Order: sequence, then C-alpha cells, then structure tokens
Amino acid sequence: QVQLVESGGGVVQAGESLRLSCAASGRTFTPYGVAWFRQSPGKEREFVAGITWSAGSTIYAASVKGRVTISRDITVNTMYLEMNSLKPEDTALYYCASRHTAGLLTTPRLFDYWGQGTQVTVSS
Repeated sequence: QVQLVESGGGVVQAGESLRLSCAASGRTFTPYGVAWFRQSPGKEREFVAGITWSAGSTIYAASVKGRVTISRDITVNTMYLEMNSLKPEDTALYYCASRHTAGLLTTPRLFDYWGQGTQVTVSS
C-alpha cells in the first residue's frame, strides 16, 4: 500500500512562488509515473503536471506550462511541483498521485494512489 502526503501549500500573493512536495511512504516506491492535479470548488479535477519516475519525462498542462516545474527525487520517494508567477486562478486543492502501470499521466482515473491534498490560495 502506498501513502502519499502533500505539503507546501499556503496563501501567497499573485506573482509569488510556491514549492509543493509529495512524499510517498514505504521503502519501495516504483511507480510508472506521478502527477499533480488540482481541483477548485465547482470544477473538475484538472491535470497540472506529470513525470515518469524512472526516465523523468515531463508533461505539463498548457495552462501552466512555463510557470511550473515538476521533479522527483527517487532516493527519497518524493516529488515536487515548483510554481512561479502564481495567479489567482491557480487557487485550488493540489493533489499528488501515482500510477503503477505504463500510460498517460493526464487522466485522474488512471492513477492508483492519491494524497489528501494541500491547499494553494493565491490572492490578488
């Protein structure tokens, strides 16, 4: 069983930056890929960024490309999302997730494990 725990969220002003972390529990964590999703009240869960665990191939949503960077540290079973130039529309509950079969990283239903989320609030 995999447990994911997000951290690093908070309240920031527009234009500022945040770095989110997601730590996976257990000694063995070898997903195919991990990703960040976000969800705001009244909206569907939205893909933000994904990365394959072994190769480090990344994919970003068009809405955040150029402003965010996803990375992972395989030695400590942790993934990160660096967000710059934050906008009010980035306000959401951010979830990390892992999938353990090969495939695309943009579809929430394909992921096996989820964190409980960390809130990011961007004020104007």
